[in-house]
Amino acid sequence: METLYTAEALATGGGRNGHVRTSEGTLDLDLAVPTAMGGSGQGANPEQLFAAGYAACFHSALQAVARAQKVDLGDSSVGGQVSIGPNGEGGFQLAVRLEVVVPDLPHDQAQALADAAHQVCPYSNATRGNIEVVVEVTDD
Repeated sequence: METLYTAEALATGGGRNGHVRTSEGTLDLDLAVPTAMGGSGQGANPEQLFAAGYAACFHSALQAVARAQKVDLGDSSVGGQVSIGPNGEGGFQLAVRLEVVVPDLPHDQAQALADAAHQVCPYSNATRGNIEVVVEVTDD
């Protein structure tokens, strides 16, 4: 693979109850286990970071697909939900739901663009076949 960019982050402290910082310092966060998992919830968590990254990357892929097809997305958005739960083998697994909103397009056209974006998004390509990812166009 030809590398265009490499992000670097360092996690320190207690893992999910620790700290994470990128090499250039643009992301510098305390981490905490969510209250739903028995923690304090007084910091960010890896699932939030993954949800934010996937949503932003997918929105960029959606915009690229729309540009290639000469379609104006208007005021579009992508929301990301990342769930974590037991995998039945003593470990944990993730699941993702991406909620795509393209208010100025018919639902079927927006869904076709979202499906095409799912084929080019690097996060989608990385997760394909590994975790459940649902891409849904909503009218909200």
